[in-house]
Amino acid sequence: MSVRWPRCLTPTYLSQIIRDQKNPLRALQLFTEAKSRYATYRHNGPVYATMIDILGTAGKLADMKELINQMKEDSCECKDSVFNSAIKTYAKAGLLDEAISLFKSIPQFNCVNWTESFNTLLQIMVNEEKFETAYHLYLMNANKWEVKTSIRSLNVLIDALCRRSRSDLALSIFQDMNTQCCYPDRETYRILMRGLCEDGRLNEATHLLYNMFWRISKKGSGEDVVIYRTLLEALCDKGMVEEALEILGKISRKALKAPKNRYRNLGLSQGLESEDVEKIKALINEFLVRGGVPSLASYSAMATDLYSEGKIEDGNRVFNELIERGFRPLVSTYDGKMVALCRERKVDAAANLIDKEMIDANCVPTVRTFNILLKGLYDEGKSMSAIKYFNKMYNQMGCVPNKATYDIMVDGLCAEGHFVEACQIFEKMLVRRHWPSDAAFNKLIGGLCASGKRYEAVIWLEEMISQGKIPDVSLWSLLLSSMCSNSAEAGACLNAVHKLTES
Repeated sequence: MSVRWPRCLTPTYLSQIIRDQKNPLRALQLFTEAKSRYATYRHNGPVYATMIDILGTAGKLADMKELINQMKEDSCECKDSVFNSAIKTYAKAGLLDEAISLFKSIPQFNCVNWTESFNTLLQIMVNEEKFETAYHLYLMNANKWEVKTSIRSLNVLIDALCRRSRSDLALSIFQDMNTQCCYPDRETYRILMRGLCEDGRLNEATHLLYNMFWRISKKGSGEDVVIYRTLLEALCDKGMVEEALEILGKISRKALKAPKNRYRNLGLSQGLESEDVEKIKALINEFLVRGGVPSLASYSAMATDLYSEGKIEDGNRVFNELIERGFRPLVSTYDGKMVALCRERKVDAAANLIDKEMIDANCVPTVRTFNILLKGLYDEGKSMSAIKYFNKMYNQMGCVPNKATYDIMVDGLCAEGHFVEACQIFEKMLVRRHWPSDAAFNKLIGGLCASGKRYEAVIWLEEMISQGKIPDVSLWSLLLSSMCSNSAEAGACLNAVHKLTES
């Protein structure tokens, strides 16, 4: 693509120029060329951020690292988002050591706040089960003025400890929050309550609930019911049904503000007499959503929590009551239900949510909703149905497929051998300026060769090379052997390959 340089270049204009390049190496060339063309021009932080993001997305990690070092030498003011993006790129490529090294070098840059990078790296370490390294990272950086200790980073650390069955240490961090000028939020209580209950520390969990009453629940929120449910069901599972009912009474008075007669009329005493723990748990869940003032938040939180545990029938009961009460279900609740149905391989029921239930509820599916369904359909080998819903999504106002959507479609179609349809998705992907990965190109071109679509394979090979991507060596041999099997098309294909090799 030819570039028309302006009389006076600004970093904003250069950012637009390099974004328009589909070949990241061409974009880097223009980025470098700008300084030699304009004597007074200097790169700033945003244009560096744009170029670094382009190289990281394209997998050009060596060039990205070199450019980050160049940004350090220029000493231009840069934002935390640059390092945050680069750390994610290194982690995705499996280069955690590079990500840690970059984070440690941030003080050498002209950046005054790296809180987001800290939180991102901490989360990555937890996901990689590098718990001790994550803990040391926290200790080394928590008190630095450039890192604003937030409840998010503490929640990550508490979650990591709970995963290792060290809820005792997680509890000590919770108790020391005041010294960090941090205050627990609902997510803190949810994580810690689950960790304590899974470790059998029900006494501490009960005290945590009482602490929650005056810090969180007094403000009133229906979403709190899932935290109460965690403790109450853990008590029931341990045979401590009477204690669970006693605590439920306190929840009723202090958190749900439920009328006394509503608690008495629930019929919990009958369940206690029958010693049916599952019945007691069902009645408790019922009371948690009905006991106080019924709200969309309480019904949605309970239904989503049940769906996440795979309890579809229980979730449906809460979901149906939500609708009967006159509430409009949230899209996130439908998403939770769809994930549960796809996990149980009930993709037809999941598709019915978009086809009928969401329409009846006047609820518009989002990109995430469609992505969940598309993934479920491909997992069940229903690629033609997936194409139908992709087209429906593509034509829906305000629902633009994202990079994840196209990746799901391409991977699914290639896995089932529908390479012609995958080519059509590739074309739409390029129109939206979402660049396919090297693996996606290799998979598509290899499939086209194997299925006898030699000319199309060469066309997409040309597109791949024009984007600065390097085909697998095996792809060349596959393409040549495919051409040799058909002499009629060999001439045209060889000419195209000859042009590619010259370029």
